[in-house]
Amino acid sequence: MSGSAQHVTFPGDGQTAHGYLVLPPQAVGPGLVVVPGQQGLTGHIRAMADRFAEEGFVALAPDLPSGAPADGELPPEQAVVDLRGAVDFLLGHPQVVGDSVGAVGFCRGGGLSLVLAAQEGDRVAAVVPFYGLPADDLFEYRGLTAHVLGHYAEEDDANPVTAVDEAAIRIGEATDRRPEIHFYPAGHAFMNEENPAGAYDALQARTAWLRTLSFLWAHLG
Repeated sequence: MSGSAQHVTFPGDGQTAHGYLVLPPQAVGPGLVVVPGQQGLTGHIRAMADRFAEEGFVALAPDLPSGAPADGELPPEQAVVDLRGAVDFLLGHPQVVGDSVGAVGFCRGGGLSLVLAAQEGDRVAAVVPFYGLPADDLFEYRGLTAHVLGHYAEEDDANPVTAVDEAAIRIGEATDRRPEIHFYPAGHAFMNEENPAGAYDALQARTAWLRTLSFLWAHLG
């Protein structure tokens, strides 16, 4: 844990939710929810929160598996309630500027970040899913007003290109947003250096990272 990081708690789905909060060097900045995947608050997710904080964001990574069943899988409904609590926490934090936050999600968290944005409306101004879609293929994106930047892998059986394209069409039909989608010549979780499948790709990860920072500052700065 870096010197500016701390573990925090906030109201979740009928219980206390936990998270990893990191402040930027200048101590204040836009709020950003970093949504973990199925494995929860891993070293990779903490590292991503640290990196976003170093770039000027007040980053909060909720520990979504807290209170989950033994298999570590948090029900989507509870996960989104916890994420909404994270948005409340950031918007009420004295060192967060602005009246909206961003959300960046990885794997399962990518899909959850889109669901969160649809539910939170103007409170989420920018959402960046990395190789993740809502679990419901027919999810209604009505209510989503955030700008959307998606990063997806060309070699991903879990979220194939056709499914991503269909989701982008559904977003366009349900909202006035046209998502910016990028496909990378890589496998699932290409951003994760800890990926046990060995799909990490330094070049593609760097490209996605730079695009993400530019996007977030354009809509949260």
